[in-house]
Amino acid sequence: MTPAASASGETPRPLIELQDIRKSYGGNNASAGAPATTVLHGISLRIHAGEFVAIVGASGSGKSTLMHILGCLDRPSAGRYLFDGQDVASFDADALAWLRREAFGFVFQGYHLVPSESARENTEIPALYAGMPEAERRARATALLERLDMGARLDHRPHQLSGGQQQRVAIARALMNGGRIILADEPTGALDSKSGAEVMTLLHELADAGHTIILITHDRTVAAQARRVIEIRDGRIVADAGSAEGEAMATPAHAAAPATPFGHPASPGGASLLADIREATRAAWRVMWSNRFRTGLTLLGIVIGVASVIVMLAVGGGSQQKVMAQFETFGTRTMFVAAQIASLRNPSAPLTLDDALAIRTLANVEGVAPYIEDKVVVRRGNVDHLTEGGGATVDFSRVLGWGVSQGVMFDAEDERRVAKVAVIGETVRKRLFADGQDPVGQDILVDKVPFQVVGVLASKGATDGEDQDDRVVVPLSSAATRVYGHPNPTWIAVQVRDIDKAQETATAIEAQLERLQAGRNVLIWNRVEALRVQTETARAMTMMLGLIAVVSLVVGGIGVMNVMLMTVRERTREIGIRMATGARQRDILRQFMTEAVLVTSVGGTVGVAAGLGIVVALLLAGVSVQFSVPASVGAFGCAVLTGVVFGFMPARNAARLDPVVALAGE
Repeated sequence: MTPAASASGETPRPLIELQDIRKSYGGNNASAGAPATTVLHGISLRIHAGEFVAIVGASGSGKSTLMHILGCLDRPSAGRYLFDGQDVASFDADALAWLRREAFGFVFQGYHLVPSESARENTEIPALYAGMPEAERRARATALLERLDMGARLDHRPHQLSGGQQQRVAIARALMNGGRIILADEPTGALDSKSGAEVMTLLHELADAGHTIILITHDRTVAAQARRVIEIRDGRIVADAGSAEGEAMATPAHAAAPATPFGHPASPGGASLLADIREATRAAWRVMWSNRFRTGLTLLGIVIGVASVIVMLAVGGGSQQKVMAQFETFGTRTMFVAAQIASLRNPSAPLTLDDALAIRTLANVEGVAPYIEDKVVVRRGNVDHLTEGGGATVDFSRVLGWGVSQGVMFDAEDERRVAKVAVIGETVRKRLFADGQDPVGQDILVDKVPFQVVGVLASKGATDGEDQDDRVVVPLSSAATRVYGHPNPTWIAVQVRDIDKAQETATAIEAQLERLQAGRNVLIWNRVEALRVQTETARAMTMMLGLIAVVSLVVGGIGVMNVMLMTVRERTREIGIRMATGARQRDILRQFMTEAVLVTSVGGTVGVAAGLGIVVALLLAGVSVQFSVPASVGAFGCAVLTGVVFGFMPARNAARLDPVVALAGE
């Protein structure tokens, strides 16, 4: 009798107690016609801490089903399972995962090691889900493997190990979190006699150290090495070599009960989020690398989608920018009013300065710049040049957005005193001042009238085939009296406030000029409305191209989902192994979500690089494109979001797998 039992006079409480446990399969779908199959028929059993129990029976006797229930991998159809006095039926999925992680260590006949992980990494899995720090986890795994003579094979993968070595790794994994209860399912069944003997020696050592050993076997010779043998036949216990209480009292004094109570935990605990994500990322990368060809094909859809988004938006943005550049020559909010060619019925219908003042009073008009325009000859020394002459008010620079690159623009005082000052275009400067002299302050002749150059207009380049820099501009008062002999503007530039009301403003201008002089025909070049229409067209085209690219991204996402579904199916047993070693549903969900996001993140990165490369190539080829950093970031973000959206369903399916079903999967 143990000291505790002797002192109290009571039998110690069993660590595991089964009360009339039954387990049936099938029979849930009456339409299928499959009858229910009962595997366990009222199993009642008590196991105390420190016992070395062998459950022996032939194949099909129900011993493996019993082990799955004992290890909380499966739930009974009826009956009660008390663990340290607590009814396991009250435990949710996370609490059961905690129990498997903290109380049990599994040693399977098929070893059940994760193929992509090394011996040490396989050993670390339970501690990973328990939240043990990485350094401590690695040190403990190394110590366990060295204790089991596996120190020279820490970094070997399962396929590089013999059967006996793999079983040693499985035993080390079972002991990683303490392994107070070792559940060994046919641990020698797949081993040769020497390796089998070594495994049994290890189990004896663990039993002597105080671990509770539950050995499932069909081999009576192996079972005979246990201190208590329970025989099961056709789902019923038919023999028990000693009562549970008697065996518990016969247990050596050093075979202590679990170090901590095994009640329902207030918090299931587990790995920290950061550590779990880091480990999930490492494992995901290894899986991706081991299936490089399939991963590459999966990435291809994401790469094409992201690159398409970037290139399409760059081309659309370039087209829109080109449209804007064409209209920015004279401002994006500027329209022009001109008198149509006079008819015989109305031979005198020119624009006047009063017209400009009347237009200025309209609600949506921000500025007005009347302009007299005609050909003139400019001369400096012995160089003559035929150019476009113009007379403008001081509003010319603001309304048309046309400043000077050198010198100054004439001001209101120059216009008031009819000053003989001029600003010249870049083309005129090159023709008259080819000798390189500074034109500012120099005198030139404009149709034989001397003017002093006070500034050089900023270069506008060519618009519709016309060189806008080939001109000379003087104050309107000077042009009217000294050059052209009349003050009637050739056209009036009108700057509007709201471009959305441009057409409404153009109609108001026509009505205003009609009131001033009935029957006059004017021509309004509504550049603002044209710009708005073309901008909207370019924006719509960009959106359409972007949507086409997004469709490509969605197609790539569907490919990710298909591959993840295949991955879950291929790795069903790995999922079962992780669940058996304490992984919660959210741990499995996070593992596969991380893999999906990692795939799309890598694809997104490659797609951004490919898209940028294509944009650069188009630039070198002379195609108008506009690379957008927000578009690239958005495309990458969409790729990652695609991984989250399309990876969730496969990851959820993986997390919802039943542990015992997953372990039986291929």
